[in-house]
Amino acid sequence: MYVSLVCILWNVIPDKSRVFRPTGSTPFESRGDMSLDYNCTVVFVWTAFLVEETNSPVRRSQTASKPKPKTLRLDVIDEVASSVYRDADILVFGSWHWWVKAKTNNGINYFQEGDYLYPKMEIDKAYKKALNTWRRWIDKHIDANKTQVLFRGHSLSHYVGGRWNTGGHCHLEREPIMSNETYVHPSPSQAKILEDVLGRTKTPVMYLNISKLTYYRSDGHPSLYAKNYTAKERIAVLEIQDCSHWCLPGVADTWNELLYASLLKAGKGSFGRL
Repeated sequence: MYVSLVCILWNVIPDKSRVFRPTGSTPFESRGDMSLDYNCTVVFVWTAFLVEETNSPVRRSQTASKPKPKTLRLDVIDEVASSVYRDADILVFGSWHWWVKAKTNNGINYFQEGDYLYPKMEIDKAYKKALNTWRRWIDKHIDANKTQVLFRGHSLSHYVGGRWNTGGHCHLEREPIMSNETYVHPSPSQAKILEDVLGRTKTPVMYLNISKLTYYRSDGHPSLYAKNYTAKERIAVLEIQDCSHWCLPGVADTWNELLYASLLKAGKGSFGRL
């Protein structure tokens, strides 16, 4: 969503020489683009679970040679990332992609509250606790008169015949799903948890519900087409395809159109004058 947004903004800014990306190290894994003419900075901050990971090398790496984070503090917001939130005019959150067994050690000796490490906890329960920690932080630290908060809902994947690491694929999906069958969220319990938590926030949070939209776009993933592979590489990538992220241009551009429409509807700050 971030890359799509930056591309959209870049395309409409007349003087490209007045747009730059700050250099230098930062205390968090982030990317940012600044427009001098519009006094606007767009920043992406990586925090997969919104709450604090302990012993997390380089803000959570999937590199097999690096140690995995030991625990996830369900009761503590990601401190480094949250330091960026306070001064923003617009905040767009999202967290669901990593709430799966493979990323959370199957819930075994991974989730922590205070000094207590749970021997075993169901992912849905941990997800709810983490979202409520985020909700309490937002209600305490965000000024709704200054900052508009949005939460992007669940983006769906389209693996056929397995998961990402068990031979699941989507490279044969060439068109959107055109079936007339009734849409049913594949993870209704987690969707309900998110909606319930958002409904309890004292700070107004706009919900970008993109789940149904992404459900029909089984054709929109990189799959094995993310780059020009050699014949040998293509054989290898057949076994591990990306059917959860999205191609650009593509589906994520629509999310940003919905973001723009939502901000216009909210009518706060500069959007209230349009």
